[in-house]
Amino acid sequence: MPDQPRPSRRAVLTAATAGAGFLTFPALVERALAGAPYILKPLPPRWFIDYGSNAEMRWDSVDPYRYLTAPSRLFVRDHTATPRIDAATYQLQVFGDGLATPRGADEPVTLTYAELRAMRSTRIAAIHECTGNGRAFFNTQQGKAATGTQWTLGAVGAVEWEGVRLRTVLERIGLDPAAVSIMATGLDDHYVSGGVDYGSVRRPFPVSKALDDALLAWGQNGQDLLPDHGFPLRLVLPGWVGIGSIKWLGSLEVSTQEQTSPWNTIWYRMTGGSYPPDSPPLTVNPVRSAFELAWGDSLVRRPEVILTGRSWSGAGPIGHVDVSTDGGSTWGRARIVRGGRREAWTQWAYDWQRPDRGDHVVMARATDVTGRQQPLVTPYNDNGYFFDAVVRHPVTIV
Repeated sequence: MPDQPRPSRRAVLTAATAGAGFLTFPALVERALAGAPYILKPLPPRWFIDYGSNAEMRWDSVDPYRYLTAPSRLFVRDHTATPRIDAATYQLQVFGDGLATPRGADEPVTLTYAELRAMRSTRIAAIHECTGNGRAFFNTQQGKAATGTQWTLGAVGAVEWEGVRLRTVLERIGLDPAAVSIMATGLDDHYVSGGVDYGSVRRPFPVSKALDDALLAWGQNGQDLLPDHGFPLRLVLPGWVGIGSIKWLGSLEVSTQEQTSPWNTIWYRMTGGSYPPDSPPLTVNPVRSAFELAWGDSLVRRPEVILTGRSWSGAGPIGHVDVSTDGGSTWGRARIVRGGRREAWTQWAYDWQRPDRGDHVVMARATDVTGRQQPLVTPYNDNGYFFDAVVRHPVTIV
């Protein structure tokens, strides 16, 4: 599904009173009537653009001296609303015919929060990003709007996740060599739209990814997960689309057959534009870059103006970054300030020599170690996924 901004409390109440919207957002109406927020953590305007259910990090609030994104600053993308889950009673259920000893959903292997945290833990620094990050630029830069939350580039962050590797859990339970697919299901409210109940948010991923770098995470940046980011436990699939990293993880179904859900058949695959109807589900994130600047920022003229920013790719580290200060006519190589480990971002700086006063367009174009480079134009798709084109960022030298 396109990640759409949830209506305000007033709008929900108005729709419910008018007899509309109740079928579409029953849980949201109940939450709005109770005066409960959709997102639980504070969203100060200096840090976030608040869309109601979703919240975007402001790039001009990013501290260039901090590599990781603090949990308090990380964007939020919810399909319904943040649930409150008690870690003391939480259980992860694992079942399916892909286990060494097959189990049905009515007889799962259960693991408590305490049991999971007692397992050997690890930490993984990874980019966490919404699939629709950059969606607004389909309209503002390429002239064709896509549906969903109009993120600019702030639906992203670099997080050091802490948890147990999924392969450790599967090895302990026992995995059938014929297993190919795992369905991860969350504990948030069912997603209901147009009178259709699509059930719990869930999405399958390959066993090969589970045995590679998938993590069952309970911490971020040395702290317990915040409720908005999946407390008490979430799945993390490094380098992959954010929807794959299911929050508030409730169950894992391990299967010897390929599994599907609306989140990989209806949504989170390319539709419309020039894409064929059988386009596969989205997995690895593209290459993107962002300046640590406000949109239309005013910069004081100096002999040298230093521009800073970050670039990232789901396929691996960034190889190099080129910057243009004249709208793409000429390019110069940025200095790498800090290169990230696999899947995490790269910080860079560019020394803009003797800029003229007036309006300018600055652009950053990254290339990752696999050779993937940001294009100048991203092919259109209906839901505005994977906008990876070089963004034209306006600034004024005063």
